[in-house]
Amino acid sequence: MTDFAARRVMMVDTQVRPSDVTKFPIIAAMLAIPREVFVPQALRDAAYVGDNVALGAGRVVLDARVFAKLLDALDITPDETVLDIGCGLGYSAAVIARIAKSVVAVEEDKAMADHAQTELAALGVGNVSVVHGPLAAGAAGQGPYDVAIVQGGVEVVPPEILAQLRDGGRIAAVFMSGPLGIAKIGYKSGKDVTWRFSFNAALPILPGFAAAREFSL
Repeated sequence: MTDFAARRVMMVDTQVRPSDVTKFPIIAAMLAIPREVFVPQALRDAAYVGDNVALGAGRVVLDARVFAKLLDALDITPDETVLDIGCGLGYSAAVIARIAKSVVAVEEDKAMADHAQTELAALGVGNVSVVHGPLAAGAAGQGPYDVAIVQGGVEVVPPEILAQLRDGGRIAAVFMSGPLGIAKIGYKSGKDVTWRFSFNAALPILPGFAAAREFSL
């Protein structure tokens, strides 16, 4: 029988801490949440490998290093509400829920959203609201948000998402250019968002976050 608890400790000790993520709330959350229940059943044994875990249709559960570094850069506090875009089967929302006041998790794949809702409830996570709908639309009805995080790559961030951040809010996203990507943190002031480099990373681009293509003959 697989000892997932031991694998969780190993993930934190060999993937997260060596990536200079030392904030106790992040470490504690990633040690507490059973990542294996938030990946496809057939891939549970691969839940703690140092890589993205495929969910199908180009979607992934983020590599623990990348996810932890995004959380570290966002510096979420216990009084903040977070918009989690592309929560997949719910892992990111479950982790963030232990750090933040509340989480609104958006997922456009109905089966994934249902799985997230079921597993979050089974774990007794009561401060996450799972919203089934287009990722690029966010969840304006429950905003504005102190923090937003995009669980996949982007070429552009839709203005609808940025509009849901409160003044002074932050957003994390991995901007892709071909196979290469850069994680950036955006800081909102008034209607403007200023993006700052955080670290190098690469993720598959989420639906609705690709740049419009211009075709010419």
